Amino acid sequence: MNKDDMILISVDDHIIEPPDMFKNHLPAKYRDEAPRLVHNPDGSDTWQFRDTVIPNVALNAVAGRPKEEYGLEPQGLDEIRKGCYDPNERVKDMNAGGVLATMNFPSFPGFAARLFATDDEEFSLALVQAYNDWHIDEWCASNPGRFIPMAIPAIWNPGLAAAEVRRVAEKGVHSLTFTENPSTLGYPSFHDLEYWRPLWQALVDTETVMNVHIGSSGKLAITAPDAPMDVMITLQPMNIVQAAADLLWSAPIKEFPTLKIALSEGGTGWIPYFLDRVDRTFEMHSTWTHQNFGGKLPSEVFREHFMTCFISDPVGVKNRHMIGIDNICWEMDYPHSDSMWPGAPEELSAVFDTYDVPDDEINKITHENAMRLYHFDPFAHVPKEQATVGALRKAAEGHDVSIRALSKKDKTGASFADFQANAKAVSGARD
Repeated sequence: MNKDDMILISVDDHIIEPPDMFKNHLPAKYRDEAPRLVHNPDGSDTWQFRDTVIPNVALNAVAGRPKEEYGLEPQGLDEIRKGCYDPNERVKDMNAGGVLATMNFPSFPGFAARLFATDDEEFSLALVQAYNDWHIDEWCASNPGRFIPMAIPAIWNPGLAAAEVRRVAEKGVHSLTFTENPSTLGYPSFHDLEYWRPLWQALVDTETVMNVHIGSSGKLAITAPDAPMDVMITLQPMNIVQAAADLLWSAPIKEFPTLKIALSEGGTGWIPYFLDRVDRTFEMHSTWTHQNFGGKLPSEVFREHFMTCFISDPVGVKNRHMIGIDNICWEMDYPHSDSMWPGAPEELSAVFDTYDVPDDEINKITHENAMRLYHFDPFAHVPKEQATVGALRKAAEGHDVSIRALSKKDKTGASFADFQANAKAVSGARD
């Protein structure tokens, strides 16, 4: 397939929330208590909520910067592309990158919105609902057909979380962001079926996908404290492998046959070995661990429940049939440093060409699987002939995507200890 004929839907991108996001959606009695974006004397911007300060407003939002400026910055909205926090500018960036639609994870509240879990349950729920309504009614509604809506959870209360899933489903939302390991945030694990039952039931009743994103547990892969940053970057997907194992062997997978889970930003190259390993584990140990998948192998059950995604991942594409063509989506990860933007079509097409991926499989991976999984129909708003890479880029002619230095700080070598210190501050504030 010619790259200009591809249709690209990304199932993993990120929002840097704008300062006025609560203005139209939080009840008046809570507005003075809402999180606020503060511009500091040193030029940085920080989200502040009660006694909590999120130390980095735009962690790793480096789209459009030279690689020499990648890192834990930016620290101010004036150091990032407007497409990070303005949906109309985001669509221009998407067009320039040949991308039809994206699904966007939250930033400052954390992937599981643990920041909003206060000692006042009514206030906490108001914050969650205000965020979701802003995301649905402003961010996504600004450009119909261009954004897959996603909700954040009321994670501290399974009953409220379930009710919120049902509420937003009425508004067309079939995607929920969640943590890869609730127990690290102080809640019962996925293995506590009865505790989380209301949420599982709401997800299957509304055909909503639970998306578990790497890093959403607030925990990092364990390595030497003085290791270089490269070690942490290499190990980032490891937590998602643990989440996949937790969920696959958990009771909800067996009790809710239509439950769908997306392993967000986890890559795909590891999955063939993982599936071999779970089948081997079942074969060798199920007689004494008493696991029962109803006559199926764990690998079969994995393919029934899990969606995976990749950025380029040549190993995963090469072994796509071992994973399952219907279980793979594509992601861009804008505006983070792993992102292919704005050259995604070129890089992705090169991988497809290397492994002779036929057009029907390309279509599934690049957009059809995402449309099916999230009940999303962009073509109701954007004619198919205007949705291709070539057509979108033509519409974006003149839009500036040049690489520009934006950092206001001197760059120095960073170690894992540096990353841990910053991540601990961010994680502690959010999760």
